[in-house]
Amino acid sequence: MSKVLVIGHKNPDTDSIASAITYAYLKQQIGVDAEAVRLGNISKETAYALETFGFEAPRLIEKAAPETSQVILVDHNEKQQSVDDLDDVQVLEVIDHHRIANFQTNDPLYYRAEPVGCTATILNKLFKEHGVEIPKNIAGLMLSAIVSDSLLFKSPTFTDQDKTAAEELAAIAEVDAAVYGLDMLKAGADLSSVPVKDLANLDSKEFIFGDVKMEIAQVNAVDLQDILGRQDELEAELNEVIEQKGLDLFLFVVTDIINSDSVIIALGKEAERAGSAFNVAFNNNSALLKGIVSRKKQIVPVLTEALS
Repeated sequence: MSKVLVIGHKNPDTDSIASAITYAYLKQQIGVDAEAVRLGNISKETAYALETFGFEAPRLIEKAAPETSQVILVDHNEKQQSVDDLDDVQVLEVIDHHRIANFQTNDPLYYRAEPVGCTATILNKLFKEHGVEIPKNIAGLMLSAIVSDSLLFKSPTFTDQDKTAAEELAAIAEVDAAVYGLDMLKAGADLSSVPVKDLANLDSKEFIFGDVKMEIAQVNAVDLQDILGRQDELEAELNEVIEQKGLDLFLFVVTDIINSDSVIIALGKEAERAGSAFNVAFNNNSALLKGIVSRKKQIVPVLTEALS
């Protein structure tokens, strides 16, 4: 068997990077020549987690086929979110916690999808199932992923299984999850110096709802004005993305990690339908979504029903 690349989604978040590193390590322990790689730049939040627990960022790739014939997908399954030449390689496994869409393979595979808040929670189970001990630094990285995906355990995606995993991993990593988690989120939420071009790509995913092709980007912030104060510049960048990719809608979500609300900026010909879906009226292309923090559980399902 050739080397297997373990790949998270494009525009990777902390779970995508942490899970690629973690699962590549687990596969190595059971005799598989596996390497974690990434499909985009590292965010400040992810960089903080990597540095804290002594990891280098996985190397960046654009295509997989030039160097391997087999890949494992973590934290995603939708084709448009994955490596560009996915059709040219064999998908051996998928470990994910999202909806299943736009995905098919030519060969049987191991597919592990669970309705939990974070891929790392599933990986915590897999370590136990394989009888492999989780190292202290890997545990810290996995905890970082759960903190990130749950907004420090506040997200509606956070389940009892995630809670159990977080407690176990914090004990192994020997950190106070609440203290470390807040420090990590704050490190990632300082967006005042991030160029708008990077903001549009920090954690952005493409979706297809019926005949609507759209992209949803989400960033976390402590001070929303770090983003909203540059809205004109940001909108110019988003409109360029819409034109380049032929999108019908771009939804940019700015989540307030302190108050657990989000402001959305909607652009594209389907923007009004998006507003109707959430029962909000846009003012200057933006609206407040009270109590909404989860793209996966509170945004994507609403748009799936409204636009499909």
